[in-house]
Amino acid sequence: MTADIDFTAFFATTPSPYLVLDSDLVIRYANRAYLQAIGVAGEEVTGKYFFDALPENPKAPPDHEGQNLKASLHQVVDTGTPDSLVLQRYDLPAPGRPLGFQERWWSFAHTPLPGPDGRVKWVVQRAEDVTAFVHSPRVRRLTSDFTEREKGMAAELYVRARELYRLNQELRQANARERQVAVTLQEAMLDVADLHRHIEQIAVRYLPATTSLNVCGDWYDVVDLPPDRFAVAVGDVVGHGLHAAAVMGMLRSALSAAIRAVPSPAQALEVLGLYARSMEGATAATAFKILVDTRSRLIIYSSRMPA
Repeated sequence: MTADIDFTAFFATTPSPYLVLDSDLVIRYANRAYLQAIGVAGEEVTGKYFFDALPENPKAPPDHEGQNLKASLHQVVDTGTPDSLVLQRYDLPAPGRPLGFQERWWSFAHTPLPGPDGRVKWVVQRAEDVTAFVHSPRVRRLTSDFTEREKGMAAELYVRARELYRLNQELRQANARERQVAVTLQEAMLDVADLHRHIEQIAVRYLPATTSLNVCGDWYDVVDLPPDRFAVAVGDVVGHGLHAAAVMGMLRSALSAAIRAVPSPAQALEVLGLYARSMEGATAATAFKILVDTRSRLIIYSSRMPA
């Protein structure tokens, strides 16, 4: 059974830099991460011979430059077996400096893909930039006694650790954005138009949870009932996130309408229960309703799960 996978979408979204060459080493595809790593646009390299699109630095040490990379690519095409180059220097043209190059170090992995006739049709190159690893004084001290193989393993660990750090940063940023959206939505939903009429009787302080996964379930409301009464509601929706916020908003609006139409908190909550039964995620909510008559100083209250 063949999985239905859109490989173009996969390569476009993966954070690892990938390049696809044909058997003549002409670049046919470079994903976004690869283009960012080499600092050029796709149209500048696609359709060009690899070593024309990314020429060798003529001033680089011979044993560190393109001969090793070229030999590896030809070996993969000729033998059909994968090959790797760890801690390989291959400089790139320096932006804004004609004929200038900037020193860059890489960890290359070359994988052959056969065509229908069994011969190598494509070569997939994964190129991880390890320049910062090579130039780090601390790394040089720690790896001074390493063999080349051990240095290569250390470079691979560096790449994976750097990628994990980047993903963690993106996750933290995404969580912060999610929480900000949730808090903003909840604050908008909890805006109480009638509250300012009763600032001498009611004080409100709302503190959202410290994590994005726990906001948006709680709610409160104040309804002015002229001439001498007002109603206060406090509730909680089981769950978290934007779905809980949506359920909370609908229950709050329904209870606000009910207390304006029926004479008591218990009856208003009964109406809310009927409404909650028709709504997914609302049957486990809790609500408390209190009616205050400022003239007679009478308080009527009721609480229940509207199910």
